[in-house]
Amino acid sequence: MIRLIAISMIFSVYTAGESLFIFNSDEDETRYYQIINEIRCPKCTSGSLSSSNAPISEDLKRKIYELIQEGRSDQEIKDYVVQRYGKDSLYEPDFSENLFLWLSPIIFMILIAVSVLIIRRR
Repeated sequence: MIRLIAISMIFSVYTAGESLFIFNSDEDETRYYQIINEIRCPKCTSGSLSSSNAPISEDLKRKIYELIQEGRSDQEIKDYVVQRYGKDSLYEPDFSENLFLWLSPIIFMILIAVSVLIIRRR
């Protein structure tokens, strides 16, 4: 009985260490891991897809794998995710939609510089 338990533990460790997906090339595997690091988990509050084991995340990882196998580009895969789960699913905010947020620190620094120059001249 103890041997059976030991053998099953060794086998489970061996199978858990294998990759879930088999890629055609190392480049595809690298792309896969890059993409899942750049996409948020649809269920989690702020975790990436790579750090989540939620069922919806596992399904999305499988879909990304399938899209890579079909030869889709990174942008096509991200467009699919945005279309399916919304703009907030990507960690990269869109510059054009958040123009005020991107430019507000620069505007703030210019206002401070102008204020300091005005105060010094007095």
